[in-house]
Amino acid sequence: MSDVALSLSPRPVSPALDLEAVNQQWADADASRLVQWGYDTFGDGLVLSTSFGIQSAVMLHLVTQVVPQIPVIWVDTGYLPVETYRFAEELTERLHLNLKVYQSPLSPARMEAIYGRLWEHNDVESFNRYDHIRKVEPMQRALTELGATAWLAGLRADQTDHRRTLSRIGQQGGRYKIMPILSWTAKQVYQYLVAHDLPYHPLFDKGYVTVGDWHSSRPISANDKNERDTRFKGLKQECGLHLPQSPEAAASLDSSSL
Repeated sequence: MSDVALSLSPRPVSPALDLEAVNQQWADADASRLVQWGYDTFGDGLVLSTSFGIQSAVMLHLVTQVVPQIPVIWVDTGYLPVETYRFAEELTERLHLNLKVYQSPLSPARMEAIYGRLWEHNDVESFNRYDHIRKVEPMQRALTELGATAWLAGLRADQTDHRRTLSRIGQQGGRYKIMPILSWTAKQVYQYLVAHDLPYHPLFDKGYVTVGDWHSSRPISANDKNERDTRFKGLKQECGLHLPQSPEAAASLDSSSL
């Protein structure tokens, strides 16, 4: 992995915020108001990430209504479903997104030649290696190149065990992370989509409640306890983009440092 490794050493966070105080202040604030606070606080250092997943239209619309030209980071793994690429084109055009696409320096073919088809190995270590190469390194490079000091993400607390532990405003890898819809339910997401005439990802109609790469996503079944059980063959819930960047913290969550 050395040819795509990127230093994940924490860097000074700016401006210095009292996270306990700001979380108390903004705990119950409207999502749009929190986005506005983020822009007022971080200015051009504020970025948004998207996966163009099932409900991505919510955050893309909500944020760009407040900050129309915000840089939108999309990590294209090269293994996304055809429907995701078409969905991305549709939303980019409709919402006039300032899209910044990042990819691994290792092409899919080169990665497979060196490491094999990692998703077929059926172990967490292989998934973590895959995620680091195809997702984590490009995201960290994007944040660095765009000069990001704060990162807006559409995480929701009811999605994974790790996300239940998060606050609306936190830190990750030397940057602030703002999660405006952290407390939203699936019903609130649906209501927002309907109110603004926004689309779900096309695979929603085929039983997908979350979607990533074509080889590591499947429709939900009656045996799934959590929507994220449909990802990574149930071996882990997180791809790593939203996990702590220290090896110790990542290992404690049985996932990658992605």
